[in-house]
Amino acid sequence: MDIMNSKLRVDAVLSVDERGQMVLPKEIRKRAGINPGDKLALVSYESEGQVCCLWLMKAESLLGSVKESLGPLMTALATGAEEDGQ
Repeated sequence: MDIMNSKLRVDAVLSVDERGQMVLPKEIRKRAGINPGDKLALVSYESEGQVCCLWLMKAESLLGSVKESLGPLMTALATGAEEDGQ
């Protein structure tokens, strides 16, 4: 995903209750295709020792991103190991 060309916006402001729980608004869940039982990954970004950004994404999307990013690297590493006789 090219973050510079994506449509970033604030869709909602969430409150955290005393148990640390939040509610994603129904409209956001509907637009994102989030259904009961879906797994979400929480991704954080840290700057200067403090977490400043949090992203929620479907776990399956995260796994796809990891495979897309690491797949070619793992293939290259495996090919390099074979060439080195390992």
